[in-house]
Amino acid sequence: MTETDPLRAAMIEAAERQLASSADHEVATRAVCEAVGVSQPVLYRLFGDKRGLLDAVADHGYERYTALKAAQERTCDPVADLHAGWDGHLAFARANPALYQLMFTPRPWSRSTARERVMDLLTAALTRCAAVGALKTEPPTAARLILSANIGTALDHIARPALFDDPATSHRMRDAVFSHVLTATPAERGADPLRTAALRLRAQLQLGAADALEPVETALLQRWLERIADA
Repeated sequence: MTETDPLRAAMIEAAERQLASSADHEVATRAVCEAVGVSQPVLYRLFGDKRGLLDAVADHGYERYTALKAAQERTCDPVADLHAGWDGHLAFARANPALYQLMFTPRPWSRSTARERVMDLLTAALTRCAAVGALKTEPPTAARLILSANIGTALDHIARPALFDDPATSHRMRDAVFSHVLTATPAERGADPLRTAALRLRAQLQLGAADALEPVETALLQRWLERIADA
């Protein structure tokens, strides 16, 4: 840890507190500096500018998000875990509305990686679903659909909380999206059995390489399975 790390962390926390308490969810760099007891040139040296500070706050929000996910029990049923993950995402948005909006509302100039890393977490969860034959499509494709729906629902909840007093509203959206990407059974009627097997084996290899294969052989098998799944 460098001697600037505690100062940087203190400024991120001060900015997040201001973001949460501000009526318009704005952050004033001068107020952040005053809260920590430094001059504004220190902020520019550590973050570049206000945009850099906001990106740092968003990325710090990701660390809080992953802590919430880590606290959720991981069961032997990846589909049940996926349902719990949707609710956990909404719970994070409700508890941190200003921070959530900073993390997930598009900002064209942003260099924050928070949203991409949340996508990686979801893709990993969906890979577990694919490994048990519960996914109709590739995990990254399913992740894009689910995360878009989850974010849209969460932002609507923040903007109009009265419309989401009943959890069933969120669950109807969840079930509609999940029905598009998840199989009704491990071998859903009408599914291409070869493609289903390819998706499942590919996901299992992603979770853990086969000891019987050399890395180059595993890569070749992954390529073959990808071609079958995409056909």
